[in-house]
Amino acid sequence: MKTMKPVVHFEIPVDDGERAKKFYSSVFEWELPEMPFQDHVYTFAITTPIDENNMYEEKGAINGGIFKRDKDLQNPVITIGVPSIDEFVIKIEAAGGKIIVPKGEVPNMGYYAYFKDSEGNVMGIWESMGIDK
Repeated sequence: MKTMKPVVHFEIPVDDGERAKKFYSSVFEWELPEMPFQDHVYTFAITTPIDENNMYEEKGAINGGIFKRDKDLQNPVITIGVPSIDEFVIKIEAAGGKIIVPKGEVPNMGYYAYFKDSEGNVMGIWESMGIDK
């Protein structure tokens, strides 16, 4: 049996971070802690509790993030967990996709990249440094 790669994260690009935080916290009661990242602030979207091992307490639920919209990332992005960013970049390009944000690191967490699929949708891939790898 093949091992499918799961959706592990989502991201919502926004124009006004404070306005978006107010919306998602008041409507859905999400927790929205901020983390400095490279040259900007990344807001985590905690939609479901996690335990001390960073495992989701509710089966099937995922958390995500909110970030400043830019020219490459205009629409919500779903992120797929993979065992190796480098391996999947090759697979994506061989299948007709295009890497639009190359592999980057979130210190002590993992690696990410963004790509366009064969239909022009922007998606993400994530390689965890943690226990869910």
